[in-house]
Amino acid sequence: MIVDCAVYTKGERRAGQLALEAAFEAGREPDSFVWIGLHEPTAEEFVRVQREFNLHVLAVEDALRGHQRPKIEVYEDCVFVVVKTARYIDASETVEFAEIQVFVGEGFVVTVRHGEASALSQVRRSLEGSADLLSLGPAAVLHAVIDHVVDDYAPVVAGLDNDISEVEDEVFGERTVGGDPTQRVYQLKKESLDFYRAAKPLGDAVARLVHGQVPYCSLELTEYFRDVGDHLRSVIDEAEDFREQLADILNANLAQVALRQNDDQRKMSAWLAIGAFPTVLGAIYGMNFTHMPELEHRLGYPVVLATMVVVCLLLYRRFKRTNWL
Repeated sequence: MIVDCAVYTKGERRAGQLALEAAFEAGREPDSFVWIGLHEPTAEEFVRVQREFNLHVLAVEDALRGHQRPKIEVYEDCVFVVVKTARYIDASETVEFAEIQVFVGEGFVVTVRHGEASALSQVRRSLEGSADLLSLGPAAVLHAVIDHVVDDYAPVVAGLDNDISEVEDEVFGERTVGGDPTQRVYQLKKESLDFYRAAKPLGDAVARLVHGQVPYCSLELTEYFRDVGDHLRSVIDEAEDFREQLADILNANLAQVALRQNDDQRKMSAWLAIGAFPTVLGAIYGMNFTHMPELEHRLGYPVVLATMVVVCLLLYRRFKRTNWL
């Protein structure tokens, strides 16, 4: 779906609607560029955009297919940038990932959004209120998109940090009744790893923008990209810390599980040992002997039963003192 199609001249949006078929020519006018926003476009819609701006076929295939890793690819007539968006969902305590692709060329920028995270309507409104920045051309839109995505990483970092703190308290503190944090730890490890995979390659891409290694990006934007890179490095550091924390928590939890299993095995062994004596003694007296001298006495049975009880009590006391029970 084509969400918006507008032409900007000297940082100001022109009034009226711009037809897609007139976009390329409008972007060639002095101090002007066209910004087209797409959300999960159909193949037919994107073919129209491709023909209008002569986008490279490989970049178009990536944009239509989605599920690309964050990257920057430079083609003859445009630059293709992929960024991963992330959104923390409080209700399910999970992270939702989506994707934005940006085509930047001479006089045009095309943004393609997959998924619901990080809508770009707010970015467009913010840029339209900053004519000085928008006058720097299509790369200003690229900066605004990346900056918006990185800003949206902050709630994700806060959410994951809170979840990790909770599971850490559960492992190292008072355990909830019937609670087993192992599955939650593994889920957090997966989400943290996915988040790291979204942020780390984007840091490499932003570094190329900071060092002026990407066409169509003016030097005036270098400081802006450097600021985004600083924020992104902080996010990447947090993501790396999360992975290390979760690894330590998982190891500690597995060690506790092993200890609990050992405790259970000791308890079962102790009760089996206690029950073994009366079982063996009872089995002996259950045999068909023709003559058992001790049973000829009146106190024979009581003495045997008392012996069984005393031995069981002594065994219980011994296991209790050694913390097997």
